[in-house]
Amino acid sequence: MATLITRKGKIAILTGGGDVPGLNPAIRAVTIRALREGYEVIGIRRGWAGLVNLIRDKKTDNSEWYQVLTEIIVNKSARSGGTFLHSSRTNPEKVSKSDVPDHLKDKYNKEKNDLTPEVLKNIEFLGIDYLIPIGGDDTLSYAVRLYRENIKIVAIPKTMDNDVPGTDYCIGFSTCITRTIQMTNNLRTSAGSHERFLVIEVFGRYAGFTAMLPTMAGAANRCVIPEHKFDIEKLTELLVEDRFNNPSKYSVVLVSEGAMFKGGEMIIEGQEKDAFGHAKLGGIGDLVSIKLKELSPKFNNGKSIGIINQKLGYLVRGGDPDAIDSIVPMAYGNLALDLILKGIHGRLVVLSNGRYDNIPIEVIINSKKNVNVQKHYNVERLRPFYKSFELQPLFIMTSE
Repeated sequence: MATLITRKGKIAILTGGGDVPGLNPAIRAVTIRALREGYEVIGIRRGWAGLVNLIRDKKTDNSEWYQVLTEIIVNKSARSGGTFLHSSRTNPEKVSKSDVPDHLKDKYNKEKNDLTPEVLKNIEFLGIDYLIPIGGDDTLSYAVRLYRENIKIVAIPKTMDNDVPGTDYCIGFSTCITRTIQMTNNLRTSAGSHERFLVIEVFGRYAGFTAMLPTMAGAANRCVIPEHKFDIEKLTELLVEDRFNNPSKYSVVLVSEGAMFKGGEMIIEGQEKDAFGHAKLGGIGDLVSIKLKELSPKFNNGKSIGIINQKLGYLVRGGDPDAIDSIVPMAYGNLALDLILKGIHGRLVVLSNGRYDNIPIEVIINSKKNVNVQKHYNVERLRPFYKSFELQPLFIMTSE
């Protein structure tokens, strides 16, 4: 005779910000374990937008904004990249007048509106006991706001930039650097054939981990990162030297999207900003390429050196997760359930020095995670230091 499971409560999961491989495995891990422990699980669709746009009427079809999750649903999606719940960069604290849902426009008509009161009511309407947001520091900073409003939150860190504070690892990072290495190695054959500089722009708004690790792994000769404003003449000189010493006569530099010339600022693509106040970055790779070609004769006996310039962009976001981004999300999801089963909330699940753990969620808004330049980045040689690896974590550069 089958054993009847008494429902313990309802858990909601959402994914916010940019997509990365590993989100679906995390959703699967939470769902399967929660269902077997006796919880009902729902997925909030389109990140925080789902909890902003919901209509509190049981006769209304809200399937656009949330769905009930089952083992069949999550098993089917877990092997693929992206997030089947979809995502958004919605910030409920700062909703533009034009983005306020139609049924709330009479109540909220400022240029920027804090819809948190509606989010809280919608959480109550759905009967959510625990909320598990999966995201970067923007998504999770709003989770801190909800926690302070007495919502039971257990958060999971996700971002290719690996810059969520408090954790050594964020979902998506391993696949990102794996793809960066692969694609750089693919492009180096063309760079060698034509004896050129290979300039590759990678993600990394405020932190240079996505440029540092592939360079450390041998994918590039040099890298420039947001944490240190670089001298373009020095970079040119170094790349000419690298090219001269290479039998195939080419050299490679990885350029973080947030990297800045000495005396300059971040390169902004257009004037539009997202709901968290971030302008879209883009173009630093193009400018570096132009300047390298312009300056190369100075260090190459008066001869200009050609450029291959490539922005990896969404190529490192899309596709299936690698092994680490399949295993870590599984562990993070189960860690979240461990906390919920103990009645613990207001926590961020983390990896710290190779061990799974959890810390107070407030770390998201109380600290930053960047490359420790003094410890890890050689500002004279514009590449990582290769020393002191004993007892370092898997990915070397961590949240300190």
